[in-house]
Amino acid sequence: MSIPQKGGGPIESYDDLVGFLSQGEKPPSEWRIGTEHEKFGYVVDGNRPLPYDGPTSVHAMLDGMKRFGWEGVYEGEHIIGLSKDGASVSLEPGGQFELSGAPLDDLHQTCDEVHLHLEQVREVADEIGVGMMGLGASPKWSREETPIMPKGRYGIMMEYMKKKGSMGLDMMFRTCTIQVNLDFENEADMAQKMRVALALQPIATALFANSPFLDGKPNGFLSYRAHVWTDTDPDRTGLLPFVFEDGFGYERWVDYALDVPMYFVYRDGNYIDVSGLSFRDFLEGKLEPLPGEKPTLSDWADHLTTIFPEARVKSFIEMRGADGGPWDKICGLPAFWVGLCYHRPSLDAAWQIAKDWTIEEREVLRRDVAKLGLKAKIGGRTVQDIAREILDLSWAGLAARGRADKSADETSFLLPLRTIVESGLTPADVLLEKFHGEWGGSIEPIFEERAFF
Repeated sequence: MSIPQKGGGPIESYDDLVGFLSQGEKPPSEWRIGTEHEKFGYVVDGNRPLPYDGPTSVHAMLDGMKRFGWEGVYEGEHIIGLSKDGASVSLEPGGQFELSGAPLDDLHQTCDEVHLHLEQVREVADEIGVGMMGLGASPKWSREETPIMPKGRYGIMMEYMKKKGSMGLDMMFRTCTIQVNLDFENEADMAQKMRVALALQPIATALFANSPFLDGKPNGFLSYRAHVWTDTDPDRTGLLPFVFEDGFGYERWVDYALDVPMYFVYRDGNYIDVSGLSFRDFLEGKLEPLPGEKPTLSDWADHLTTIFPEARVKSFIEMRGADGGPWDKICGLPAFWVGLCYHRPSLDAAWQIAKDWTIEEREVLRRDVAKLGLKAKIGGRTVQDIAREILDLSWAGLAARGRADKSADETSFLLPLRTIVESGLTPADVLLEKFHGEWGGSIEPIFEERAFF
């Protein structure tokens, strides 16, 4: 989750809110790729949760990484993140480490960024007895065992989550994801990419399903992370039917965001609890905890980070449907979406596949892939079959980009996903086979199986 947003002046009118989105418009020559991934840290001695303080801790990890030129981000006396050259490292509520990568030109750079980050993390982690693993949900530790990071926004969110849905706290403390941020050319391009993103997000969820365990045993799902999102604050989650309606654009997104209840306002280093109140009232100076005060664009940017649908618009589009996983899957997710979204023929063809699905069918699919993965169906077709066709389109899009490195073009990053589709086995299926087979019903081997290093 985000660190406080900066650089926004006073909001003079509704048009400023729309302009915040439209300022993201870029010609295709300037489109970039931003990749985010979260990972679980743990104490290698006993595979225990990683606390915030102490010699083997989150604090020690962040402090140690400053040797690589990262600058600390602080909330009061607590270091809560790092920043450097357009990238950042931040903490999720339960101490999950998130790299929010810089906007990059191609997937080769993306994978190099991930690799360098993991090298740096490993150097520090090895010194202090920390491990890092790629999964979509915490496989062993209870919510009560999981540490709480000292970030003010999380205390506010925790209390509000208890009032909305039944699994918001699991989302905060026991899940990890991979996300991709992509650009758009204009309002129409944004609208089409959002429709494709929301419609096909369950396909990505199935391909990256990697969270079949909870509390040390199978949880009945292939992507428990995806299941958690089906009952986490319905005011700010889901597949957003209005995106598929005629006329969807910036103003419709602004209207939606204005109606999503707020969590907080950030002032002078502190988070002020305004949970459940309206940004519309804030615009009129009627926010009870801040009487007479009106929001800035930084407040608007902060509010947009508290909206959690399967894809969302800021000054770019964020794809949010994949479980956390090992490093080749981290590179595979941007490959999947860049091939579709940065090549007009592939984007158009992808929409042709999904455009006739009803809202009800999409919602059923969203829920089914969490449990069934590639075996889920929509429109009489399996997700495995659809994923094979979508990967062909993505492959064509990447090939058309022609971005070659020393030995291969960007299509090489889709190869792990091809293997998943052809085998019919998601990463979670493979883990379950091992749990019931060679692991003898023990969860402990997963700490080696899904370790980043």
